[in-house]
Parts: sequence; structure tokens; C-alpha cells
Amino acid sequence: METAVGSQDTSVGEECPFCQIVNNQSDTEILLSDAELVCFRDLKPGAAHHYLIISRTHIDNCKSLKAEHIPLVEHMVEMGKNILEKNKISDDIRMGFHIPPFSSVPHLHLHALAPASKMNMKSQLRYGPQSHWFITVDKVLSQLRRQGKVK
Repeated sequence: METAVGSQDTSVGEECPFCQIVNNQSDTEILLSDAELVCFRDLKPGAAHHYLIISRTHIDNCKSLKAEHIPLVEHMVEMGKNILEKNKISDDIRMGFHIPPFSSVPHLHLHALAPASKMNMKSQLRYGPQSHWFITVDKVLSQLRRQGKVK
């Protein structure tokens, strides 16, 4: 169930682990945050640097996104780049979303991974260019932009 941007469905928030992180109801170390987003380390990293950027507003997944979410997704990318730059990483980056039903947590989260070329075989299957479970953020933004032009 998707809630409108800027609102929070408390019934979802109580059960969703990422809503719990957003609401400071976990001991997860927040690395970056602002009014819209929160960034933290992935619990099961697929690369030496693996961060999750989540929206403070509960949105189920990348399939729930609409054209009006383009600024939010672009902001997620910006935060992903910022956390990687803080760790002296500026290239060999992979950013994207898991495609439902392969999302481990049903709350929109952007994976920012680096160095992408050094990910092991298991991580390549989950986050690599040939993965059927992962869509790059560029592809999501392209689809959203096309969707916005159709209207």
C-alpha cells in the first residue's frame, strides 16, 4: 500500500523495518539524512561500500513510483553519490533498486554500491547488469520521464 508523499501510514510504519529506522526506533547508524531521506550501511553488503538510501515517506518499491517522484529519486542518487564521495569513491559505482517480488524490505530503497567491478559472483547475480532482480536508477528515471510525457 503506497501512501502519499509527505504522509506516513502508521500501520505500515509500525511493521516496516525501514520506517522504524526513519523514526529512530532502531539502533541503525544513520550516515546521512535530511528532510526527505536517510542513508545507512546495508546489513548484508554486496560490495566493499554498500549503502541504502531510503525515503522518509513510505513508498512500497520502485514499481510504486510515478513521474512526480522523479525529484525524490534524483535526490536519492545525489545522497548516494555524497556518501560514496565521503568514502573517496567517485567511479565504478552501481546504483539501483530491486524489482518486486525480489525486494527484501517493502519500502523504497536505493542501493549504492562500489566498487562494482569487484563484487563477487553472488553480488553480481543480485546487483549486476545481468540481474533480473535489479534495475539501475538510470533505467527507473528514464521510465518515469517517459511516463510523465505520456500524460
